[in-house]
Amino acid sequence: MIDTIIDLVGKDEKRARKPWITKEMISKMDERRKLKKVNTEEGRKNHRRLRNELKRATDNTKKEYPENIRNEIMEFQRTGRYDLMYMKTKEPGWKETEGIQNIGIRDSQGNRIVEQSQVLKIWENYITELYNQPNRPETLGVGPEEEEDTDKKSPNILQSEV
Repeated sequence: MIDTIIDLVGKDEKRARKPWITKEMISKMDERRKLKKVNTEEGRKNHRRLRNELKRATDNTKKEYPENIRNEIMEFQRTGRYDLMYMKTKEPGWKETEGIQNIGIRDSQGNRIVEQSQVLKIWENYITELYNQPNRPETLGVGPEEEEDTDKKSPNILQSEV
């Protein structure tokens, strides 16, 4: 009965839990799972080989995934497909790897500071030093606005031109 239903309706394929997992990876995972049950030296060797291949493939794909998404979003923007661009941006899953992983900056001694109040203090000091240069004028020379001669300006746009 199950075979008849599968023939008529079709079988639901396994769905990847993470968006960067491909069908090839899923098939390798199934093969690895089968090899894990084989208790021979050859079976263990093949399982270890397949596990290492799968680990390398998933690591590479996982690292490349955010870059591929960024490129796709930029392509949508370049072609003017803003609806697809926003949909891709809102797509769940790709932001997981893009989260704020390393909040913090280095202080003047080179130590990594991650506490928000200390980071703000370092930025405040940096900006204060940046704008407290010795050659900086005390006041800006902004005077009252002078009236300009309207003849020197370009003519106004006429309503008929619009």
